[in-house]
Amino acid sequence: MSEIFDYSGDDVFCPGRSIFQNPKESSLFLSIGHHVDVYFPPRKRSRISAPFVFSGERFEQKKQPSIEVLPDECLFEVFRRLPGGQSRSSCAFVSKRWLMLLSSIRRDEICASITAQSVEPEERLISNKAVESSVCIKKGGDVGFDGTRVNPEAEDEEVESDGYLSRCLEGKKATDVRLAAIAVGTGSRGGLGKLSIRGSNSSHGVTNLGFRAIARGCPSLRILSLWNVSSIGNEGLFEIANGCHLLEKLDLRHCPAISDKALLAIANNCPNITSLTLESCPNIGNESLQAFGRCCLNLSSFSIKNCPLVEDQGIASLLSSASHTLTKVKLQALNISDVSLAVIGHYGKAVTDLAFTGLQKVSERGFWVMGNAQGLQKLRSFAITSCQGVTDLGLQAVGKGCPNLKQLCLHKCGLMSDNGLVSFAKSAGSLESLQLEQCHRVTQSGIFSILVNCGDKLKTLALTNCLGIKDVILGFPLMSFCKSLRSLSIRNCPGFGNASLAMLGRLCPQLQRVDLIGLQGITDEGFFPLIQNCKSGLTKVNLCGCGNLTDKVVSAIAKLHGATLEYLNLDGCRSVTDASLVAIAKNCLFLSELDVSKSSITDSGIEALACAAQLNLQILSLSGCSLVTDKSFPYMEMLGRKLVGLNIQQCHEISSCMVDLLVERLWRGNILY
Repeated sequence: MSEIFDYSGDDVFCPGRSIFQNPKESSLFLSIGHHVDVYFPPRKRSRISAPFVFSGERFEQKKQPSIEVLPDECLFEVFRRLPGGQSRSSCAFVSKRWLMLLSSIRRDEICASITAQSVEPEERLISNKAVESSVCIKKGGDVGFDGTRVNPEAEDEEVESDGYLSRCLEGKKATDVRLAAIAVGTGSRGGLGKLSIRGSNSSHGVTNLGFRAIARGCPSLRILSLWNVSSIGNEGLFEIANGCHLLEKLDLRHCPAISDKALLAIANNCPNITSLTLESCPNIGNESLQAFGRCCLNLSSFSIKNCPLVEDQGIASLLSSASHTLTKVKLQALNISDVSLAVIGHYGKAVTDLAFTGLQKVSERGFWVMGNAQGLQKLRSFAITSCQGVTDLGLQAVGKGCPNLKQLCLHKCGLMSDNGLVSFAKSAGSLESLQLEQCHRVTQSGIFSILVNCGDKLKTLALTNCLGIKDVILGFPLMSFCKSLRSLSIRNCPGFGNASLAMLGRLCPQLQRVDLIGLQGITDEGFFPLIQNCKSGLTKVNLCGCGNLTDKVVSAIAKLHGATLEYLNLDGCRSVTDASLVAIAKNCLFLSELDVSKSSITDSGIEALACAAQLNLQILSLSGCSLVTDKSFPYMEMLGRKLVGLNIQQCHEISSCMVDLLVERLWRGNILY
């Protein structure tokens, strides 16, 4: 040290030159400036996690031996020899690379000797998981060593009624990594049975690589549903066709990249297909339907919507090939003509459910030929929406050709009138349910004629937005009654008034469910005959939006039908007051749901309900009742002992403090506020 500090001349420290010849020794000095070196004495050496190799002024750390240096081929051989699916799932946690390698292993590539040793533990695992997964479970992903979420059990899981696992990916969750995790994670639990993808991640969405993992890891896949997945093309379905031969249901909606080539592969390799749904797939046409009709001998249901390449040739080929197995057919917004309907009428021998929507090229002739072909003998349900070919003549032919039809739904059929409806009713002797929506040429006369002609079978009648119905007093003979009608629903038909309702009450004495919604022309005078003539006892009454009804009607309902009434909706009945609630509390022993939203009830009415010990109310809606205040809190608390649902939204006289107390006290039920 003395030689350093007690120097005698300038030649001891030389500017610009180190005093040590060895570069390693220069590390003991800290360079402050261009001409000065300061000495730091050596201290205890710090512990270093890895050895360093010095190269002049720079050094680098030696790499530790790691399994990551092995090529994919070696790791593949290691992974396929792992003892059981649980070990493979554990390895999938390590990194994205390991996960993708594991997902590329087919079941037939796993060493049989290793698998046999773990059969018994795996069976126990499958059994336990099946029990634990009887309810849908939400799980979060784990993070691997490289920061990627790779949990093979990170998706929503549920066990279907027939025992297989189901997974659904929506939006940002739909990625190749998650599909790979599903393929690896479900392999040790019997395999994935149902896969649904709704949308796709915009930046890292599902691609054909993810479907390759599913095809190799989930050969037991039975149901595949893809909605709004534009990134999946033919290659992805090629993988499914080659690896998932047990596929039974295929649902493709808004998949523009999938064409006939992919569906040909599915049809040729998956003969167990029973259900096919195609919607807004612009590159799928006749070839696909021909292949499914030729190869899938168990096809029982198909639905096609807005596929511009599908024409008469495809529909005819599919119907003629699967005439003995097809039971459900649904066609929407297609470029088909009368030819397709003629084929359906001739070959639809097993069809029980039929639905047409927006078939603009189908004319009256198509419906007439379909009905007269006499092939739809087993048809039970028929729904028609926005088809201009539905006329009186066509509907009459359908009635004659479908003798076992039980349910008919007609929506926006503007060319059909009373004559066609009555002719149909006379021919279809088995009709049990009739629904008419926006059929403006149907009048009051047509409705009553249907009730008279279908008096032995018709159970349900529903009218919605039928503007042709006018409240006219008609002289119908009361010798014929519709004793079978149990349910009556009339919604937003402004011309329907007291005269029509009174006539319905006299014609239909066995009504049990009545929905009269948005009928401002109905008053107490028209409703009394209906109440008084219902012999079986009303169980459900919905008077939502009937603003001219008063307490007299509600009291009459409670007194005459209180022993059977289970549901009562008085939403928007402004003239209903506490008197109605008093009558309900005294007479309605089995009422479970009551809606008095936007009515004139007060705290006294709530008190009457709370003091009725025999009342078993479970759901109560007070939304928009401006006269209900904090004074009703003790009565709501009493009701809350049995309530499972309470709606106090837009009750502005109820304070936030009371709401907090209700939430605290009525913890058993749900409260909307």
